[in-house]
Formats: sequence, structure tokens, C-alpha cells
Amino acid sequence: MIFKGVREGKPYPDHALTHRGWAKIPPRQFRLDELITVTTVLALDKLLSEDSTFYGDLFSHVVRYDGNLFLEDGLHRAVRSALRNRTVIHARMLDLDALDLRPGAPPLDEQLGTESDELPAIGATPPFGESPAGGAHRRAARSTGWTPPPQRW
Repeated sequence: MIFKGVREGKPYPDHALTHRGWAKIPPRQFRLDELITVTTVLALDKLLSEDSTFYGDLFSHVVRYDGNLFLEDGLHRAVRSALRNRTVIHARMLDLDALDLRPGAPPLDEQLGTESDELPAIGATPPFGESPAGGAHRRAARSTGWTPPPQRW
């Protein structure tokens, strides 16, 4: 059997997580035999399409609820992986067991810290002339390949 289970419909409450919220959850690997699908329909044209993820998230969406892992989005990617004899997929997981779902609770985007439009902080850049990887074989961080002409006074 490919999946742990197949069911029609989501057993968990609607989380209303935005695309931006999903995008801020880091992907990780999941075994296919740990996942329960929430749809029984598989469209063959989508399964065979090479650009099926062109407009969507590259990673599947998994929701943990009551200790189970539900494959909310990405069934076709998961089946494609299984057809290629792969037993794992990369997916983003929303852990509803760890979040406050009571009425009046903050939205999930706020609980996940995804409501901010700020870019993540970038680490300190190395001083000019030093390689970020520290290897002598790499160019310096700001190397452009040319030198300025000499100044003429």
C-alpha cells in the first residue's frame, strides 16, 4: 500500500492558512506510508502533466491533526513519486496539534509568525576580500573581475 489511508474530506477544522503562510513553513521529508490522503480523486491528466506545479507551491502540504498526518495538497506529486519507486516526498507541515484552534484565538498566520512582510535577517557579510566559504579557490565576495583604472591627478 502506498499511503497509510485514503479518505474523502478533511477531518480537521478549516485552518485558513494563506499561501504566504504555507510558504514560510520549511519543507521536510515525509514517508508516503505515514500519510493519509483527504481526497479519493486522481486526475490522470494532472498526474501525467510535466508542469503541474508551475502555478502552485513546489512542495506538498501536510496537516498534522490528532496525531495523524493528512496530505492536504500534493496527491499527484506523491503518486508520481510512488510510481518512480520513491517512498518519501518533500512537504510543508502545518501542526494543528501544536496551535491554538479555539474560537477567538489569533489567526494561524500570527501564531506561526507569518504575518510579517519583513525579509529574514541576513547574517553578517565577510569583510572585503574574504571569501564567505573561506576557501582560497573562491573569489572574494565583492570581486567583479576588473580593477579600476589608475587615478590621474
